[in-house]
Amino acid sequence: MRFESKSVIVTGAASGIGRAIAERFAAEGANVTIADVDAENGQRVAESIRSRGARAEFVNADVADGDQVRALVASTVERWAAIDVLVANAGICPFEELFEIGEASWRRVVDVNLTGAFLCAKEAAGVMVERGTKGKIVAVGSLSGIFASTQQAHYSASKAGVNLLVRSLAVSLAPHGITCNAVLPGAVETELNRSVMEDPATRRQWERRAPLGRLGTPDDIAGPVLFLASDDAAWCSGSLLVVDGATSATL
Repeated sequence: MRFESKSVIVTGAASGIGRAIAERFAAEGANVTIADVDAENGQRVAESIRSRGARAEFVNADVADGDQVRALVASTVERWAAIDVLVANAGICPFEELFEIGEASWRRVVDVNLTGAFLCAKEAAGVMVERGTKGKIVAVGSLSGIFASTQQAHYSASKAGVNLLVRSLAVSLAPHGITCNAVLPGAVETELNRSVMEDPATRRQWERRAPLGRLGTPDDIAGPVLFLASDDAAWCSGSLLVVDGATSATL
């Protein structure tokens, strides 16, 4: 197994894409720290993984809070003795038209999606550098960080920031042998957008945008994330891997 005994943190892992990523890492032998603000579902995911004989622990953490991120990293090191992989997946995606976006909503989206990715990467990379670990950092961005869409000015801006954050980290951490990449999903059906995708017309519109003719699933994103975290991607760093069913090929 590619990740046997590797220590992996997955943020936003209580549901959706994060859960799929955590489960795939666990199935491939990793020791997984599941981080999320949703304690009930986070514990449920950890228990589900352990019931299959794999190793997982839940840590309640808001990635926008530096103290909580530091506690998350410290807890992971204490439990698994290392950090080999960080998947900065935690994110929020409220659907609001431009003039509906208040200052508090803007700040919260940017704090979670962009500042959270920065804080987690900085703290995890610090442990990797200190211990000489040639680790992997993978951020989950979004196609919305490249192409603008309505109702998502704050989300798109935060994910565009993640793209350049990843590339900056890749350059800064290269001397330490640490790689940093991002996976940019297109339209994926998750809890975050279920209220929007429940509308049949909206769903058909999104399905027609992808030449492959369907919405993505969390598992469609987990595979590419694990690739970038594996030794098969040893010379990939600073890459933005679009996973969107060919949607962007038509834009």
